[in-house]
Amino acid sequence: MSNQFRFRSGQMALRKVRVDSGTVIEVGDLVFLDTDDAKPASDFTWDTDLATTQSAFATVFLGIAHEASASGETDPISVDTSPLSVYEMDVASGAYEIGDELGPDESSSTLTDQQLEAVGSGATGVAFAAEYKTSGATKLRVQFKSAFHAATA
Repeated sequence: MSNQFRFRSGQMALRKVRVDSGTVIEVGDLVFLDTDDAKPASDFTWDTDLATTQSAFATVFLGIAHEASASGETDPISVDTSPLSVYEMDVASGAYEIGDELGPDESSSTLTDQQLEAVGSGATGVAFAAEYKTSGATKLRVQFKSAFHAATA
C-alpha cells in the first residue's frame, strides 16, 4: 500500500524510533520494535499459524508509522504509540462490534502492513474496534494497544 495517513481523532503519543537502512516503512504501517529498530508488520517472522504469529507480533507491536522511511534512509521516524488515538483502517470484510479485538491480516504466511482482521480464538490482537459496522465493512475505526505505552503495556 502507499502512504496513507489514517489518523482520525484523539491524542497522539509520537515517539522517534530508529530504522535500519534496508527497511522500508510507509505512513500508516503497523510497526514493531525489533531489538532497537522499527520494522513493518510484513517483516515480522511467521510462526506456525496466523493466531500464533498475531500473538507474538502483539508482544512487540510499537504503533502506527507517521513518517515514511525509504530504503537506504536511517533517520528516526515518528510512530504513534497512544491508545487514545483513533485510526480508520482497512479490514477484512465483515461485521464488527465495538471492542472486537483485531490483529494484522495475513497475505500468504506474511502479516500485512496496513490491514486488520478479527483475531481468532486464542490469539492476541493489537487493536480494538472503536465503532460498530454491519456485514461487509472494509473500513473500521480502531484504537491500538502498543506494547510500549504505559496505558496498554
